[in-house]
Amino acid sequence: MKQIKFVSPAEAVKVIKSGDHVHLSSVASAPQCLIKAMCDRGRNKELKDVHIHHLHTEGPAPYADPEFEGIFQLDSFFVGSNVRKVTQSGYADYIPIFLSETQRLYRSGVLPCNVAMIQVSLPDQHGYVSLGTSVDATLAAVECADYVIAVINKYVPRSFGDAFISLDDIDIFVQEDCPLQEAHFSVPSEIETKIGNNCAALIEDGACLQMGIGAIPNAVLAQLGNHKDLGIHTEMFADGVLPLVEKGVINGRNKAIDKGKMVSTFLMGSQKVYDFIDNNPGVAMMDVGYTNDPYIIAKNPKVTAINSALQVDLTGQVCADSLGTKFYSGFGGQVDFVYGASCSKGGKAILAMPSVTNKGISKIAPVLTSGAGVVTTRAHIHWLVTEYGAVDLYGKTFQERARLIISIAHPDHQEELDRAAFERFGEHHHYIKATTPLK
Repeated sequence: MKQIKFVSPAEAVKVIKSGDHVHLSSVASAPQCLIKAMCDRGRNKELKDVHIHHLHTEGPAPYADPEFEGIFQLDSFFVGSNVRKVTQSGYADYIPIFLSETQRLYRSGVLPCNVAMIQVSLPDQHGYVSLGTSVDATLAAVECADYVIAVINKYVPRSFGDAFISLDDIDIFVQEDCPLQEAHFSVPSEIETKIGNNCAALIEDGACLQMGIGAIPNAVLAQLGNHKDLGIHTEMFADGVLPLVEKGVINGRNKAIDKGKMVSTFLMGSQKVYDFIDNNPGVAMMDVGYTNDPYIIAKNPKVTAINSALQVDLTGQVCADSLGTKFYSGFGGQVDFVYGASCSKGGKAILAMPSVTNKGISKIAPVLTSGAGVVTTRAHIHWLVTEYGAVDLYGKTFQERARLIISIAHPDHQEELDRAAFERFGEHHHYIKATTPLK
C-alpha cells in the first residue's frame, strides 16, 4: 500500500496558483480545513482570480465573501443557502446546469480542474479510500484534476458504489478528524403534512422513489409505513428513509436495475444517515452522471419523483430556481428526474408545493414573475400537488390545465386566477374538483 505522508492544510494548499479552477467536495463533505487554509492564502494576497466550483456545501463558505473579490470567484453548480446572498448581490456566480451534467463539465474539458480538494474515509487494507457521503461531480474532478488534495477523516463513512478511489489517485494528504456537517429538518407543518398525504396517495406499492430534501419529502415518507417493496434511486436522501428501511418497506425488490440497493449520489442528514451507509453494501453511492441520467432512471418501473417548485403558472410552467430575477437555488436534478420518471413504465413525475407563500401570496400565478426561470417546462409537467389536492396535467390543453391548476390553488386566490384564465384563454372557466386518485 502507498505510504501516506501527511502535510498541514497550509502546506497542502500551496499547489493552488492564481487563475486556477478548484473543485470542492460538496454538501456534508466540504473539506473545511482546506477551505480555511486557502482563504488564509487569499487574505495574505498570495492568490488572485481563483475559480471555485462545487454543488451546494453545508457549513461556512468564506471564499464567497466580498472581502475576496478579485481573489476567489465562486462559480457554483447550485446556489445553496450559505452563498445565496452573495450570489444575489453579484459577488458569486452560478452556472445553470442539469445536475446530471455537472460531471460532464470536467470530463469534457468545458471547465478545467486544476485542484480537487476532497474529504475521504480511512484507507482499507487494499489501499482504497471512499468519498463517503458525496460522489456527485467529485469523482469526475478527481479524474481530471492536476492535483488531488484529500483530507483523510475517520468520520467519513466507507460507502460503496462509485465512491472508492485509490490512494494512487491522491497527490497530497492531510489528516483531520472532524465530524461531518449535519442537517436537521423541522417537523412538517399542517400544510406540509396535507401535501405529504396527497403525494403519498399517488405512490403505489413497488414504486422506486426520488425525492429532494426538507419538510415535504419527510411528510411524504412518514405516510408510507404500510407500503410494500419500495425502492430508492435518487440524487440524495436523508433521515426520513431510515424508519422505512428498518420496517422492510424499502427493500428494492421491485427494481429492474441495482435490485435490492438504495442508489444515491450525495447525502445530507444527521449522523444516523452517515452511520447507516458506513460499510453498507445495500447502499450504492454513484456518480451523478449515473444517478441522474434520465435514461438510467427510466429503466426502473414505477419511478415516482417528488420535487418542489417556487411558482407555477396557469399553463404549467414551473419556476424552481429563482424568485423573479433573484437566483434562489438552481436546476439541480429536477428535470433529470421529472423526465426520467415520466419515461419509466408506470412512473409518475410529481411537483409539490404549498399553494401560498408564508406571506399569503399565491404560488400559482397567471404568469410567472418577470425574470423567473422556467426549470420544468409546460411539456414536462405531469402531476402538480398542493395541500388542496393533486392534478395530472399531462395531455391536457391550456384551458383544461388552467381549470385543473386553479382547482388546487388557495380558495382566496381562485377568483382572481379564474379571471386571468378567462382573459387569456377566452373560454368560460368553471372550477372542477381536484382529483386525488384513491389507492
